Amino acid sequence: MKYLTCFFWLVTSTLYSQTSPATRQALTPIEEKTKDCKKLSGYLNLYWEEHTGKLYLEVKTDSQLLYQQSLPAGLGSNDIGLDRGLLGDTRIVVFKRIGRKILMVQPNLAYRAITNDENEKKAVEESFATSTLWGFTLEAESNGNCLVDITDFIVRDAMGAANRIRKMQQGNFSFDKTRSAIYLQRTKNFPQNTEIEASITLTNSDAVVGNMVQSVAPSSDAITLRMHHSFVQLPGPGFTPRLFDPRSSFINTSYFDYSSPVSEPIEKHFIIRHRLQKKQPAAAISEPVKPITYYLDNGTPEPIRSALLEGASWWNQAFEAAGYKNAFVVKLLPDSADPMDVRYNVINWVHRSTRGWSYGNAVVDPRTGEIIKGHVSLGSLRVRQDYLIATGLLAPFDGDALPADDKMLQMALARLKQLSAHEVGHTLGLMHNYAASSSNRASVMDYPHPQATINPAGKIVLSDAYAAGIGEWDKVAINWGYRDDANSTPAAANKILTDAQAKGLQYISDRDARAAGSLHPQAHLWDNGADAVAELHAVIKVRNKALQQFSAQNIPPGTPMAMLEDALVPVYFYHRYQLEAVAKIVGGLYYTYALRGDGQVVTKAIDKQQQLSALNALMECLQPAFLAMPAHIAPLIPPRPAGYDFTRELFKKRTGLAFDVLSPAETAADFAFAFLLHTERLNRMVQYQAANNGLGLDEMLLTLIEKTWKAPRQTGMLKLIQQQTAQVLLTYLIAASADDNASFETKAIVGKSLADLSNYIAVQQKQNKDASWQAHLQLAAQRIKMPEKAKPSMHTAIPPGAPIGCEE
Repeated sequence: MKYLTCFFWLVTSTLYSQTSPATRQALTPIEEKTKDCKKLSGYLNLYWEEHTGKLYLEVKTDSQLLYQQSLPAGLGSNDIGLDRGLLGDTRIVVFKRIGRKILMVQPNLAYRAITNDENEKKAVEESFATSTLWGFTLEAESNGNCLVDITDFIVRDAMGAANRIRKMQQGNFSFDKTRSAIYLQRTKNFPQNTEIEASITLTNSDAVVGNMVQSVAPSSDAITLRMHHSFVQLPGPGFTPRLFDPRSSFINTSYFDYSSPVSEPIEKHFIIRHRLQKKQPAAAISEPVKPITYYLDNGTPEPIRSALLEGASWWNQAFEAAGYKNAFVVKLLPDSADPMDVRYNVINWVHRSTRGWSYGNAVVDPRTGEIIKGHVSLGSLRVRQDYLIATGLLAPFDGDALPADDKMLQMALARLKQLSAHEVGHTLGLMHNYAASSSNRASVMDYPHPQATINPAGKIVLSDAYAAGIGEWDKVAINWGYRDDANSTPAAANKILTDAQAKGLQYISDRDARAAGSLHPQAHLWDNGADAVAELHAVIKVRNKALQQFSAQNIPPGTPMAMLEDALVPVYFYHRYQLEAVAKIVGGLYYTYALRGDGQVVTKAIDKQQQLSALNALMECLQPAFLAMPAHIAPLIPPRPAGYDFTRELFKKRTGLAFDVLSPAETAADFAFAFLLHTERLNRMVQYQAANNGLGLDEMLLTLIEKTWKAPRQTGMLKLIQQQTAQVLLTYLIAASADDNASFETKAIVGKSLADLSNYIAVQQKQNKDASWQAHLQLAAQRIKMPEKAKPSMHTAIPPGAPIGCEE
């Protein structure tokens, strides 16, 4: 019966859609239906009916267009992530008419048949589902155009904000239609795009609302946001998709082409990039037919505005290297422009209640990979974190006023220039390049840590904290991805990349660098230098100097002394990212994104001595004297006064309101062990020792135990730190012995180390009668017997410390 019903619906719908033009004319003409409406002419004509609050849209059926959602007015919470300027999904849609029904359908472009055979195309189309996003009722018709009431489609929680808030356990929010409406001020029409906006209110049905919402909403039972909808004419012909090369550092887009010969890959990969063509293709240097123009948020204040404009404009250097003159332009957004208008590539200055990531996104034509709109969001509070880092390093407040030569601001602005270039780079189509720091700062697409040095006078210097200008790798990438199509043969494109490889320029991206268990010796976030170990020693010298001179001069006069802790945190953990880089050398493997025949080294084992050097350097950072807080610091920091909240930017405490001198040391030790004793690393060490005589897991564990548990006994605070570090190590050893992801051999080696340690503990319990040492040994013996309670924190307890962040 179900099949008969479906067949009847299909037949009647088909007959209805095939009714004669004479029958269709019985519908009210659009002109008549909208005679009392305000018309906004443009790509898709809009009609605003004031007395009902309805918005009508005039559409053409069976024509593809681009549909984009966004969030022009956000929540202001970094953790929830509903930021001003957030882009939603980019979709190609088509309006389909069935009788009086107009369906908004998203075709499935992930699966295609690139062929002239219509039956072959049809077979693929019918094999994979499409998505019908909305259904409208036809209200009127004129000259083949259809009028629909689009109000309910626009006035809804199109960005899924309520669901995101619920997932963050911040309240049971849902869309409230009675408090939502078309936002006419930002509803506009242009010849190639139609922009519609709504004011959307979410209300909470729970008695409790999370702190993330309470901290940003004026009333925690109602949140009003704005959501934007763009209907955009698809780009015309003339854009040539460029095949993806994994060595290029470009972001790729892909689809499955079922018309591909069996001998060829079915998945096709292309890069995303802006349309750029030379006026004179044969000329070595030519102006473009149309430059790529970016607009900076006109709400950005000085001196930040000038820094962001300068940094973004660095990209013109790369386009000049690719044969273009004045191809990349950066301007201030005009007051008359809307940053959500897809005609504008924008750099938004976004405010949140807490510091958070910046990111570069793009609206991309999914058919070809053409970037239609670059969309950068820069978090405004991150510049203050850079300023704080510089303040912690320099201790500059030796008078009543801020020094006239504000070196902290100079460093923060230098980083903002780099950040602006970095995020714009994503919107030009580039991925991160975390190996660039090992090639003399070869890319703004790396995450750079501030490069601090100590001058002959013994003072910390920040004049070269960040590089200025575009990097050599960035010029290579833009040359490869944007070189005029007429001059970009496969051989010429390949030569660009192989020449770069010959110069020692490297490219390694996110998947190979972010994970705690990653293994490439040059791919790290926030590190510096070609030699990670040598740079760690340099960073330690800066850290030690900054801690030695740490005093009341690290905060301005009139500031509560308790606020010294804010400046202390980034100084104490100043070595954290270089330490991470060193840890990944142990159990690591050098490799490239090599193609067959390109001449690159595919993989290369890391020498055992190099791994030992890294291990020994890391062990220096686990010694009690290194982990101990200088004795003069704790007396300077009283409990936080009333009116000043505790934040996640501070050290974790087990001492109530009082400053905890042990907690920072525990966190720093945990951070190191989280990388060094990651299960994937341990598994690799077992295999690499057998395959190429690499540093063995048993040898590493013996070193760790000898330099912690079996090291000469310390006294006083150093003793407490030493025993604490040994217990943190034990936590990771116990956890690894019971980890289902550990190989059998890994478990065996870790298990033997634990057994040997147990024997050592038993002997020590009989021989050494020191009460503190005995208590320490007894606790360890009990913990070894209860592996289910060993829970490494995996550095989640450490305060967020990225110097300033970026996110794809």
